[in-house]
Amino acid sequence: MNYSGIIVGAAVLLCIGICHPAVIRMEYHLGKKSWWIWLVIGLCFAGTSLFVSNQIVSTILGGFAFSCLWGILEMHQQEKRVLRGWFPENPKRHDYYESLRNRK
Repeated sequence: MNYSGIIVGAAVLLCIGICHPAVIRMEYHLGKKSWWIWLVIGLCFAGTSLFVSNQIVSTILGGFAFSCLWGILEMHQQEKRVLRGWFPENPKRHDYYESLRNRK
């Protein structure tokens, strides 16, 4: 039997499970302007995956890399969710959110 698909699938699910709450917390505390952090982390993991000889580990690193890169889109979407009231806004950044609401 070949368990590599199950191992990679579980690891990528774990990566997504880590990235999603991290995006929510980062947007809450730092705002969407912190999207570049996801870019740097994603590129670092993608680059690392190119040099790892173990196929399973390389695939998991690549999956985590692209989960981080997907976090860039989610960061922008999270700000929209906050503006719609689906997620709580950071009271320290209320003026920022209010200025976005007044633009519309």
